[in-house]
Amino acid sequence: MENVVPAHSDSEISIAERSAQRALAGRYSAYLTEVGALIAAARRVMQRRDSVEPRVSEIVREAGLSNQAFYRHFRSKHELLLAVLTDGYAQLVSYLEQRMAAETRQLGRIRRWLEGIVIQAVQPQAAEAARIFVVNGVRLADQFPQESTRSVEQLKAPLRDALAQAAACGELPGADPVRDTEALYQLAMGWMQQKILARARPSRADVEHIVGFALRGLRAEEVERGA
Repeated sequence: MENVVPAHSDSEISIAERSAQRALAGRYSAYLTEVGALIAAARRVMQRRDSVEPRVSEIVREAGLSNQAFYRHFRSKHELLLAVLTDGYAQLVSYLEQRMAAETRQLGRIRRWLEGIVIQAVQPQAAEAARIFVVNGVRLADQFPQESTRSVEQLKAPLRDALAQAAACGELPGADPVRDTEALYQLAMGWMQQKILARARPSRADVEHIVGFALRGLRAEEVERGA
C-alpha cells in the first residue's frame, strides 16, 4: 500500500503564510502598544512622585497592565528606565529637527539647535519631563553605555550636519564639525542640566545670552583662523 502524502498547492501555502503573518503582525502591534503604555506610565509616575526610583508595581498599575506584561518586554526596571530615556532623546531629536527645518542658512540652523536644547530649562512642563533624564542619565549611561552613546550621537547629528554644511558653503569655512559639535553640545546640555537640577527657571534673556555666547565663539574661531 502506498503512503499518500497530501500535496499542498502554492495557493494553499500562500494562504497559510499570510494567516501566520497576520497573526504575528497583530501580536507585534499589541506588544508595541504595551511597551508604549509602560514607557508613558513610568514617565508619569516619576514626574508625579518626583522620584527616579518608581516601583514596578506602580508602573504596571499606572499602565493598566500586569507584571507578566512588564517582564515580557523588560528584564528589569532599569531597562525600562533606559527605554524612557531613549524615547525622550528620540522626541527631542524630532523637536530639534523640526525647529531647524524652518531655517535656510546653516548659522540659523545651529542657533535653532542650541535654543532647542537650552529652552528645555525654561518651560516648566518641559523642565519637569527632562528632569527624569538629567537625574538618570549618568547612571544609565554607565549601565547601558552602547545604547546611551547611540542616543547622544543621534542628538548631536543634526548639529554636526549643520556645521559640516556651514563649512562647505562658506558660512563657517574653518568649522571643525566633530570638535565644534562636541563643544557646543557640552555647553548647551551642561547649562540646561544645571538649571534643571537646581530647579531654576532661566529667562528668555538668559537663553539668548548663552546661545549668543556660543555663536560668538564660533565666529571668533573664524577670525582667529583668518588672522
